[in-house]
Amino acid sequence: MLDDFFTRALIAGIGAALVAGPLGCFIVWRRMAYFGDTLSHAALLGVALSLLLQINTTLAVGGVSVLIAVLLMLLRRSNTLSSDALLGLLSHSALALGLVCLAFMTWVRIDLQGLLFGDILSVTVVDIIMVYAGGAGVLAVLAIIWRPLFAATVSSDLAAAEGLSPNRAEVIFMVLNAVVIAIALKIVGALLITALLIIPAAAARRVAASPEHMAVMAALIGAVAVVGGLYSSYYYDTPSGPSIVVAAMGIFILSLLPGLSALKWAGSRIKGGRS
Repeated sequence: MLDDFFTRALIAGIGAALVAGPLGCFIVWRRMAYFGDTLSHAALLGVALSLLLQINTTLAVGGVSVLIAVLLMLLRRSNTLSSDALLGLLSHSALALGLVCLAFMTWVRIDLQGLLFGDILSVTVVDIIMVYAGGAGVLAVLAIIWRPLFAATVSSDLAAAEGLSPNRAEVIFMVLNAVVIAIALKIVGALLITALLIIPAAAARRVAASPEHMAVMAALIGAVAVVGGLYSSYYYDTPSGPSIVVAAMGIFILSLLPGLSALKWAGSRIKGGRS
């Protein structure tokens, strides 16, 4: 019989993985891993503001992440610095500012390790509701903008030629990233959120026969990593967040096996034959 806290952790972790997987596919396709890292580092600043202003942590983290995403877009349009330089500037500045703000709040007891690496075993029913409600909203919006966002990922000119709005889709995509980071912060922490977004998607890319198949596979791989990581953490007394990431990395290593590449080829051939 599993303890209640462990059951809640499983439910919350699976919910976060199911959302992070499809969104992570676009991060992999668009080569935006550093962007996800920037938003996850900015989450710490959101936590500091939530404690200072006494507001909901998830809302504060989401708000700061959206602000950083918008600021990044505005700076990119100014053409003063390259994208990677801007990401590095915003990422480390937000992380450092968050840590400094937390250090000044001596009247608040802060579990810094939990913020950085997650504390999934302490999730509450309210946290689970926020994960699934926010996750459902993210997936619904992602399904709506899937076509213009994917077209813009392949080619901005192609998206514009089809009468789509790649710029609007990109803004919405950045906001969705901010929401996912906000709801996943307590599960894997600020430093490991990007891993939950990228590693399952990277593993799914090795075996998926289509973009849609890759999104589904990434969600499932993330869920399996959560279950495997939590059980290994439970039995071997290891940190939960890092254990989930290690489990995801193990699945990625398995995806490198030559037999799985053959499976991907067979799946693409079957799909081609049906069409």
